[in-house]
Amino acid sequence: MDRPNRSGFPWLLVAGIVCIGFILRGPIVAVAPVSGEIGQDLALSAAQIGLLTSLPVLCFAVMTPFASIFVGKAGANVATTVAILGVGIGSIVRSAGGVEATFVGTIVMGAFITIGNVVIPVIIRRDVPTARVGIVTGAYTSAMNVSSMITTLATVPLAAAFGWRGALAAWIGFVVLAAAAWLVATGRAAFRWGPLKPAIETGAFDTVAIDTRGIPIAAPEPRTWRNLSAVLLALAFAGQAFSYYGLTAWLPSILVDEVGYSASAAGTSSSVFQIAAVVGALGVPLISQRIGIPVTFGAVAALWISFPLGMILAPDAWLAWGFLGGVAQGGGITVVFMLIVQLAMTGTHARRLSAMVQGVGYALGATSPALIGAVHDATGEWTLPVGVVLIATLVFTVAGLAGALRATGPRARRDPRDPRNRHPR
Repeated sequence: MDRPNRSGFPWLLVAGIVCIGFILRGPIVAVAPVSGEIGQDLALSAAQIGLLTSLPVLCFAVMTPFASIFVGKAGANVATTVAILGVGIGSIVRSAGGVEATFVGTIVMGAFITIGNVVIPVIIRRDVPTARVGIVTGAYTSAMNVSSMITTLATVPLAAAFGWRGALAAWIGFVVLAAAAWLVATGRAAFRWGPLKPAIETGAFDTVAIDTRGIPIAAPEPRTWRNLSAVLLALAFAGQAFSYYGLTAWLPSILVDEVGYSASAAGTSSSVFQIAAVVGALGVPLISQRIGIPVTFGAVAALWISFPLGMILAPDAWLAWGFLGGVAQGGGITVVFMLIVQLAMTGTHARRLSAMVQGVGYALGATSPALIGAVHDATGEWTLPVGVVLIATLVFTVAGLAGALRATGPRARRDPRDPRNRHPR
């Protein structure tokens, strides 16, 4: 960052991070409410429509390693700038033509959103004071949920007025907002190639001078795939992603078949799952400051388990289960990202951890809608498919709790060369 912030907190940068959160989920979720209209206009089969809605998640899984490499080469600032521009280009292409443009634009969006997924935890780790990491992470994940809610509710009315292409193109407004906020926050540094020093070292917020001559050089950072804590977080994120994408895809159908709602009422009602996520995303950082991350993780896991278990035992009370599950999915992704930042020893390590955890998580999460649908087709009911989600929430619970205890325990490794690690936590 070019301009120091003497107030002690990089407010402009955080505003930029939050605005970027709006483009990392909302524009891709916007397809689902108008998928029927898209399929009819472009003569797409149900399988092709399913592929269109799952392509971004597949991109997250496939492109994450390449996104990590790009972030390492270009630096976090340039990578973020490129991600914003790429999402904008993909949005324009997706709304510009026929079948080919729709699929190509969706792939382009997915690829550049993947860069954003990887780089934002790196920026938070690099530039946000340790005591505020949880709050900023919660605000970032809340922005993703809020944008998903807005696009879910507003895309259909926009499509009625302007057609589905106009409705999808309208969300370029999120991209413009993100670009403006990011450029205001970073200035010329947004285009400066290569790794930059963190804001804590360049005066973005005040630090205390410390004599570092007696501090030993840290051991080399562990390889992510050989680090049990990292593997556990990857499994936890896989359980989180599998549960989220499976329920996002099939909750309206479950409400139609099990509760007796109409298709339109089920689609509107299921938005509670997205709305409640804001509570979890903002609440988890505040609660974790009081009771610690492991206990907070346990509470989130209990809420996650309650959703599929409640839908199996008492589907008529779906509103309670949907709200609790929404809080859990917003809190779940927040607490995993907090643990990534907590576990990371250096900026490079943060990038690799972010890429590994998200790559594994999204790879498994992308299979969820198809697998749950296949189980439903085989059984003709929803008990066993929802039971598959229950298993995923149990994976989230067991792996995540173990990873949280390891990442926050007294033996968790820190890099003493990082100025933030010289301050008491």
